[in-house]
Amino acid sequence: MREAFPSFTQPRICHQCGGPLRERLLETEERRRLVCERCGFIHYINPRVVVGVIPERRSRLLLLRRAIEPRHGTWTFPAGFMEVDETPQEGAQREAEEEVGVSVEIGPLLGLYSRPGPGILLIVFRGRVPADTPRAGRESLEVRWFGADEIPWSELAFDTTEWALRDWVALKTKRRSRTRQRAGGARGQ
Repeated sequence: MREAFPSFTQPRICHQCGGPLRERLLETEERRRLVCERCGFIHYINPRVVVGVIPERRSRLLLLRRAIEPRHGTWTFPAGFMEVDETPQEGAQREAEEEVGVSVEIGPLLGLYSRPGPGILLIVFRGRVPADTPRAGRESLEVRWFGADEIPWSELAFDTTEWALRDWVALKTKRRSRTRQRAGGARGQ
């Protein structure tokens, strides 16, 4: 069984009054919660929302090599923690501008990916890059365009990165096969 609150996420003091927190099972809850011993405030430890975008141009996607930990030197798409004053789409646009220096037209949702251990929920959109030339931002060592058959699978930053990119490739493959079928049908008639 997974521990209720991984030690790296567990606060020690109440943010309401500064009192000590203790893990307790409450009558009103079905799982253990952190409760302030002084004021009784219940501290809910919820996942953090990460937003990202897979920038696309001419059937290629833009990835960045991370210049920061965790996973320094590995590849991913622009993504980061969503700010409280932005929508997921705005956060994804901001991350693309900060990390790869491009303005992205946010497209449809690609998927939601969750990792309970570190407590994140990743929201990934597809995005179109009209004409900007990418450049590495502060958190990127380099940026590069990849075709679906060129993705550096063994050098990806996170399992959520791989899951999203596999969904992107599956979507591209499905679209290509539908185009080939239509083209093949037109020639055969």
